Amino acid sequence: MSNELSKKLNEQFNFEIESAYIYMAMANYMDIQGMSGFDHFFVHQAKEEMEHAKAIYDFLQEMDWAPEYEAIAKPPKEFGNFTDTFRAAYEHEQEVTSRIKAIYKEAIEVGCLDTQEFLNKFIEEQREEEDTFRTIVERLERINESWNGLYIFDRELAQR
Repeated sequence: MSNELSKKLNEQFNFEIESAYIYMAMANYMDIQGMSGFDHFFVHQAKEEMEHAKAIYDFLQEMDWAPEYEAIAKPPKEFGNFTDTFRAAYEHEQEVTSRIKAIYKEAIEVGCLDTQEFLNKFIEEQREEEDTFRTIVERLERINESWNGLYIFDRELAQR
């Protein structure tokens, strides 16, 4: 693995931790709004992001590179209405996808088959994540911040 590729993987490792941090902030914001199902959804997302960070951590170590921790910016305290919050999460997942694909392209360029194979599951997962968030945003747009619809959807997301 090249130095540049390991650097990009390390950046992604830190970005996954930052993603968990952002999703916990969103969970807190949802809890403050009294939406425990939305809160539960974002807590689950944060756990997934930490699992991704751990997978990258393990992979870097397997490839004889030591992960390095970077500072994480403080996330916002508020995210707008419910649709805005999930739209921000969807856009964040699109950014994750873009970063993963850039690392994959770098792995192809330097001929690192191990990294390509490792990232395949991330590419598949990102496709699923974007679909999930896109669907949630579409449903929230249809609900149009109606409390009746929000409470029903909140209950659904609590089942995740």
